[in-house]
Amino acid sequence: MNTPSWRSKTWHEGIAHCQQSNQAYVLVTVVSVAGSAPRESGSKMVVTACESIDTIGGGHLEHHAIHTARELLVAGKPHTELCSYPLSSKLGQCCGGAVKVLFDVCNMNQQHVAVFGAGHVAKALIPIIAQLPVNISWIDARESLFPTDVPNNVKVIVEEEPDSEVSQLPPGSWLVILTHDHQLDFRITEQALKFASLPFVGLIGSETKAKRFITKLTHRGFDDSALARLHTPIGSPTIPGKQPIEVAVSISAQLITMLHNKTIPVDKKPPSQDERCERQDNRVKHDDE
Repeated sequence: MNTPSWRSKTWHEGIAHCQQSNQAYVLVTVVSVAGSAPRESGSKMVVTACESIDTIGGGHLEHHAIHTARELLVAGKPHTELCSYPLSSKLGQCCGGAVKVLFDVCNMNQQHVAVFGAGHVAKALIPIIAQLPVNISWIDARESLFPTDVPNNVKVIVEEEPDSEVSQLPPGSWLVILTHDHQLDFRITEQALKFASLPFVGLIGSETKAKRFITKLTHRGFDDSALARLHTPIGSPTIPGKQPIEVAVSISAQLITMLHNKTIPVDKKPPSQDERCERQDNRVKHDDE
């Protein structure tokens, strides 16, 4: 639903699109040329996980450069690397010259956030957090609830069984669970707590709901270390209110704090069930609709 109607054709358009959509990319630049080569010094291309934009000359050189760039993206770290390519001996190209290519990994370390539910709170939340350096998966079974236009860094996923998407999330993803169905909330929460690679599982709802969920999860064998990743009611305790925009601002504040701290706040000792359910006794977050 958020696929642009045009495709970037030049490297500078590619950079602009990647920056706007908070997408990681590698800027590939020919920095020097000796002898005959496919393109001149200064030629550039942009490589993302799924496409390449512009060209440094095609052939084996460009194929190898794209492969190298994607390996750097998989590594998941900001990085700059200079590589030398003797075109004839290393790549088998008939040009016979040599080039040096600079790989610059950009826009890395974008936090992934999975928002489950497309009700009133989610619709208020998405426009706020889409302005942050995050990539967002917005998941619901009800296609009609999604707006026609969403920000470029938001991927709409229509899935009849939203809990099945949990296993597909990248490691390190944060979950924001805002669905209209308590049973679906529980299934998503249960699935998420099975993956230690998902460090933050935020759940909307009242404290009664939180207590019931924690009791049920405990009976199903989840220990304190797993339950420490469950944050319910989700949101900042300093922001009161029950209106969708108020809840959305509260959730946004919690996510912003986590982004700036680079860590997810947890108690030094995992709280007991009673302590969990007595927290924030002045805050009752209602489920989304």
